[in-house]
Amino acid sequence: MATKKNKETFEELFRRLEETVTKLEEGGLPLERSLALYEEGMTLARRCQEMLDAAEVRIRQLRETLAAPAELEEVDEEIPWDDAES
Repeated sequence: MATKKNKETFEELFRRLEETVTKLEEGGLPLERSLALYEEGMTLARRCQEMLDAAEVRIRQLRETLAAPAELEEVDEEIPWDDAES
């Protein structure tokens, strides 16, 4: 069964990352709390990057899939079919 952690959207993760960074930038935290926030921030950043990477792969696949017929049409237009029969 999927956990809540796995169902978080990119926007939710990124918001949490921003909040974590803000807390760290404000300072005044004990060392252990700062380290815990840093670790959480790095985990959130990695998860955000993984989601962005997956989106990029998906976009590339869509481009390739959707561009293929258009490229074939362009090639068909360039071939002088009448000349090929002679």
